[in-house]
Amino acid sequence: MSDAIRFALDGELTIYRAAELREALLGALAAAPELPASPSSTSMVIDLADVTEIDSAGVQLLIATQRAGAALGVPVAFADASPAVHEVLGLFHLSAELGVSA
Repeated sequence: MSDAIRFALDGELTIYRAAELREALLGALAAAPELPASPSSTSMVIDLADVTEIDSAGVQLLIATQRAGAALGVPVAFADASPAVHEVLGLFHLSAELGVSA
């Protein structure tokens, strides 16, 4: 069984909140416990259901969080993307790369 750090984002995922959210997301990743060398590793799931707006800074934040997780050995997945998230990730052709189903 996997231990998942759950993190829900809501409201605007834009340049106006990017620094604040980056600090919170990277802080949660840094606080992840040491990962055992087994299938039951810690991961982070970011819930995007309540995101009402996202811009390129928000997209960059999602990518940076996923890459930071990979560097720390903490897989990052995105769940329940809102229509706003789907639309913008589709425009950037990043849905598949970020694991957000269409």
